[in-house]
Amino acid sequence: MEHTTAHPTLLMNAANRVAERIVLLGENRLEIARVEVQEARDRLLLLLLLALGAGVFAVLAGVALSVTVVLLCWENSPTLAVAILTVLYAGLAGLLVERLLSVNRNWEIMGETLKQFRKDFEWLKHTVK
Repeated sequence: MEHTTAHPTLLMNAANRVAERIVLLGENRLEIARVEVQEARDRLLLLLLLALGAGVFAVLAGVALSVTVVLLCWENSPTLAVAILTVLYAGLAGLLVERLLSVNRNWEIMGETLKQFRKDFEWLKHTVK
């Protein structure tokens, strides 16, 4: 009789340990997900600011180009200054667009969280068997 009462207790203890471990894994994965969501938010804000900056400089380049065309009909000297501004603004817009594209390249949302969930599922498969 004594052996039959010890066996369910051992089984219950093992089940409790597995349940505690699953809860800890869940907490850990939720923390990873929270951090990744914050990183995604920061990245999106950066992309938005870079796109806004590129747009502003593109507008400035267009205005400067328009002024350049108008001044080309005028005397020789003022056009050189406006042309330099046009090149400067267009160059800045190009740099911001390149930065925008480089930040966005090879970005996977929640990649680490998904990788950890896959590892957890594999562990659970081997533990439950």
